Amino acid sequence: MFKQLLNMTLKEIIQIRRDRRMFRLILIAPILQLLIYGYAATFDIENISTAVYDSDRSPESREYLRRFFNSRYFRLALYAESYGDVRAALDSGKVTAAIVVPGNFSQNLKRNRGASVQLLVDGTNSNAATLAANYAARISQRYAIETLLTRVRILGGTEILKAAERSAKGVLLVDDRLRVWYNPSLLSRNFMVPGVIALILLVMTSVMTAMSVVREKEIGTMEQLIVTPLSSAALILGKLIPFIGIGLIDVSIVLLAAVFWFDIPVRGSVPLLFALSALFLFSTLGFGLLVSTLCRTQQQAMVVAFLAIMPMMLLSGFIFPIANMPVAIQYLTYFIPLRYFLIIIRGIILKGIGTDLLATQIYPLAVFGAGMVLICLLRFRKRID
Repeated sequence: MFKQLLNMTLKEIIQIRRDRRMFRLILIAPILQLLIYGYAATFDIENISTAVYDSDRSPESREYLRRFFNSRYFRLALYAESYGDVRAALDSGKVTAAIVVPGNFSQNLKRNRGASVQLLVDGTNSNAATLAANYAARISQRYAIETLLTRVRILGGTEILKAAERSAKGVLLVDDRLRVWYNPSLLSRNFMVPGVIALILLVMTSVMTAMSVVREKEIGTMEQLIVTPLSSAALILGKLIPFIGIGLIDVSIVLLAAVFWFDIPVRGSVPLLFALSALFLFSTLGFGLLVSTLCRTQQQAMVVAFLAIMPMMLLSGFIFPIANMPVAIQYLTYFIPLRYFLIIIRGIILKGIGTDLLATQIYPLAVFGAGMVLICLLRFRKRID
């Protein structure tokens, strides 16, 4: 059995090495996906294109607007001459947000009245709109507090100043003392890049495995393998082992790029990360073999694999939180191995947790991997018969 398995594995390695297109795909595809998801797929909102209509044109209004454009969140794209210009800029998509300062802004401030300012946000992209509104609220809040304290220092005494400070801290601004764990800089790539490892393993290994087996059918070598003394288990495992090695090479490439290019520290155990990646590979490779038993050509295998991979990616929590999905869909995600591996890999890289806290994710992953391989063995045996 061991000799048969070794011969089948060596045969598969030689075949992969001769296929130059596949060899380039193994090395280049992970790097391209890493660059795309690391840089392009980001939820960080900065340099929001903003229009300004300042009908007050006072030192106070200019100071207020300066707070926005001295931050990294807002970028002045249009200084409007009328309210109609603001509306036209938002309608055309030239700007994402607009700040309208009324003509009585400074007058209301000097009379200690509430000074209203209108913020208009393009809600087409709800995520960007929500973040822009939150950024603007914080900037306005800070300006209001500093203006209040400045006026009290100029006009009032010590007791009034203390009362104003208590009012500012207790009413205008909650002293929340925010501290972010695991991703203090709140960068999207720290969340996305670890997920890229899982996505690459899913896409690369499942598609390559499916196409490898179907290619054997197309060129007629599958029948030759069937009539050899090879057992079905040796044939299947011999197909799997080289792709496990390829998957771990891809993990190494992405992990090195994450640490040395994107400056994302790995806080957990690297050996544990590789061990659980290998465990996840049994699910992806088993899925690829299952697809190969359903298809007759490489084109069919690729189409079927990608039709199944897209829902897996969307429902696994790779991009969208599972908690925000409908309850019925949340139950469906329990049948997607990628869901468990994403929690594992982000937990190891970002949080540094170990098997004691990841056990509830490891056990389902092991069950899915063993189940996939067992189904493939049974289906392949039926095809031999």
